[in-house]
Amino acid sequence: MNIQLEKMKQKQECERRKRLAEEKHKEWMKKKREEERRERERKQSKEMAEKATRELEKMQLQEKAEVKYKEWLKKKRAEESEKKKREKEKEKEREAELQEKKERSEKIFKEWLHNARNKPRPVLNGYGSPQGKSTGLYSYYTYVMT
Repeated sequence: MNIQLEKMKQKQECERRKRLAEEKHKEWMKKKREEERRERERKQSKEMAEKATRELEKMQLQEKAEVKYKEWLKKKRAEESEKKKREKEKEKEREAELQEKKERSEKIFKEWLHNARNKPRPVLNGYGSPQGKSTGLYSYYTYVMT
C-alpha cells in the first residue's frame, strides 16, 4: 500500500508538473504572440510614419516647384510687357521720324515750288536748241569739222 501510495503521489506530482509545464508553455506562447503583435504594430507605425514623411516631402517639393514656376511665369510676363513697351516706343519713334521726314519733304517741296515760280525762264535761242545747244534736230551743219 505504501508503494501504491507512493506511485500515486508520483503520478500526481507528474501530472502537476505536466500542468505547470503546459501553463508555462501557454503563458510563454501568449507573451510571444503579444510580443509579435507589438513588433508588427511598431513596424506598421514606422512604415506609416515613413510614408507620411515621404508624402510631406513630395508635397513640399511640389509646392516649391509651383512657387518657382509662378516666379518664372511672373518674370516672363514682365519681360513680355517690357518688350511690348519697347516695341511701342520704337514704333512711336519711327512714326515721329516719318512724320518729321514728311514735314521736311513737304516744306522743301513748297520752297522749291515757290522758288520755281519766281525763277526766270530761260530764253530759247532757236528751234531745238535751248541755251545755244542742239538737242533734237541734227543737220549736217551742226557738227564742226576739225
